[in-house]
Amino acid sequence: MLSTDNFHIGDKVVYPNHGVGVIEQISSRTIGATVEQFYLLKIHSSSLKVMVPFHNVGAVGLRRVIKNGEIQKIVDFLTDGECDNNADWKYRFKENSERMRTGSLLEVAAVLKGLLVLNQVKPLSFREKKMLERARYLLVSELAMAKNCEEPQIEEILSLALAKSKLRFPEASEFEA
Repeated sequence: MLSTDNFHIGDKVVYPNHGVGVIEQISSRTIGATVEQFYLLKIHSSSLKVMVPFHNVGAVGLRRVIKNGEIQKIVDFLTDGECDNNADWKYRFKENSERMRTGSLLEVAAVLKGLLVLNQVKPLSFREKKMLERARYLLVSELAMAKNCEEPQIEEILSLALAKSKLRFPEASEFEA
């Protein structure tokens, strides 16, 4: 059982694959004979409210927004990190989906870079385009919250990092229908 001092109201957290949110409330509900405690978080982008039971925090991968020092690791990886892509799209898609679910921002960056490398060789499938869009969004939104700045500033940093690998950071508008 996690101690209640794990997260506090107002903490900026990441809910894997959904993005950045803020803990708005900590509440309890009685279910049968047991009292369950929950974090109520509001997802930044969608205003979606999510209840996460304390005992489920580890399972869903809820974590704090990365610290400033970790931002450089991600920028460095995008600049000169190695990417492997499985040639078979089914395996590649499965591997990338698993990476996205880990909630690790470095894994998300690896998915983004891997898909950008692949996109230089051949056009991405619809599902891989969607995954690239998701990876882009998760990176930009969390880094903006971690650095406490606007998203365009982050997009600029990521564009410069990827340019050193001869890759182009996709614009958000490229994904709009």
